[in-house]
Amino acid sequence: MNRIGFGITILVLAQSVWADENLFGYVKGAETLPKGGQELYQWITNRRDKGAGHYSAFDYKTEYERGITDKFNASVALKAMSLDTSGIVINGYMPKDREFDFKISGFEVGGKYNFLSPASEVIGLSNQFELSYSMIDPHSGQDKDTLSFENMLIAQKYFMDASLVWVGNLMFEGTYAKRSAIQDLPANFEWPTDPEMELEIQLGTGLSYRFAPNWYTSLETQYETEFETEVGQERWSWFLGPSLHYGSKDYWLTAT
Repeated sequence: MNRIGFGITILVLAQSVWADENLFGYVKGAETLPKGGQELYQWITNRRDKGAGHYSAFDYKTEYERGITDKFNASVALKAMSLDTSGIVINGYMPKDREFDFKISGFEVGGKYNFLSPASEVIGLSNQFELSYSMIDPHSGQDKDTLSFENMLIAQKYFMDASLVWVGNLMFEGTYAKRSAIQDLPANFEWPTDPEMELEIQLGTGLSYRFAPNWYTSLETQYETEFETEVGQERWSWFLGPSLHYGSKDYWLTAT
């Protein structure tokens, strides 16, 4: 599937100089907001094309983040999605055509603690964790209760007076999921409704370069693999793509 990060749009509130400015679309940086700093983020992501039939989905996430101390940030987010899919039937994955314009899909709470600041140390190091709940399967749009805990180690390094920025991520996620039963499925179609446990491992890295005042161009990559109760390694995915970032005094935008 193509994962078109149809941008991450981030609006900054009451922050004259922001530390936690996301130069990338998916990989994370180690900086945190200062105490009392606050930001409002809006993510919009388009996922499309499964190599058959028609598939288009939009994911939306609205997040508020606040600096509790200079080293610790807390956040809360509301998630939603839209979906239009037809002509795709895959056992245990895509049971039937589905279409809806906009639905609240879940929420998450999180925190981020900075051990070493990339601005003052040889290398920056932070730990970010999130607890999320969703009630819609992001692929099929069917009802599915999912509870996930994510823990990420983040490294960041500045070069050339911060004109060149490197980041690296290592993430582990544990998930409990249970599908709801569906009526009128095709004969012999597999749609397990027993609870499942999943473990995901993610590696990511990226380089960002400031080519003009307020403008950064980046290249980022992520590898993801997921293990599920019944089948072992269920999938693996590798993503690679560019990002373009603009930051002004009051807001910043990243498209990837």
